[in-house]
Amino acid sequence: MSSLPKNQTTGIAFSTAEDVFVRGKSLTKELIGHLTFTEMIVFQILGRRPSPAQTRVVDACLVALMEHGLTPSALATRLVYSSASEAMQAAVAAGLLAVGSRFVGTTDDCGQLLERMLAAGGHLDDQARVIAREHHGAKRAVPGFGHPLHKPDDPRALRLLEIARDEGVAGAHVAAVLALSRAVDEVYGKHITLNVTGAIAAALGDCGVPREILRGFSIIARAAGLVGHVHEEQQRPAMRAIWETADQAVPYDGPLPAGGHPKK
Repeated sequence: MSSLPKNQTTGIAFSTAEDVFVRGKSLTKELIGHLTFTEMIVFQILGRRPSPAQTRVVDACLVALMEHGLTPSALATRLVYSSASEAMQAAVAAGLLAVGSRFVGTTDDCGQLLERMLAAGGHLDDQARVIAREHHGAKRAVPGFGHPLHKPDDPRALRLLEIARDEGVAGAHVAAVLALSRAVDEVYGKHITLNVTGAIAAALGDCGVPREILRGFSIIARAAGLVGHVHEEQQRPAMRAIWETADQAVPYDGPLPAGGHPKK
């Protein structure tokens, strides 16, 4: 096992008896009351204060991912809270475990494709066709594209791209995701929805958010939404209905005991 570096440091924060300092700024004198929560998120994570235009785009992305109904993350949070209501944090953490490569967290995977397109140089449409053909040939969905409900277009994606353009933030990443959208339609031979995670990957990329931390913004947004589901579960418990619905929807078909299936 390798030993830790002798001079391990952090550049995020330290505290004294009188104050807390984040990225060199006084929490009480320069940050509290001066930065919005969205501005503070960018400042704490990236070490810089976003411009007003970038703040509006980042804020819009956080709002867009906060809530989408009884999705796997919300169901996990509700079920865990109902089983362990003394630990709200465990319920929210359970829901956040579902922010992955199929739901919410695909911002990271789409961002990786956009990063690849921009790093390759050349015409974006050519790079986009290469990626679309790779995924089509492998029979894989292109991250950031497709949605079971929002067709032909995801209204959230359209709105986010509109805000990015209106704020003058839309740049190379938005151009790349639009080129990829055209290529996907061409290669797959039909229109496939650019979904909200694809739009967020592009919008946050043009705000200077590195690809490797994109999923973190999805986690922040979804955490707030899951707290809302906890609160509704407190007031209007749905756990029993969810449990019974699952029990009826997934019947037992294993070996039967002698005498047949026992009555419930």
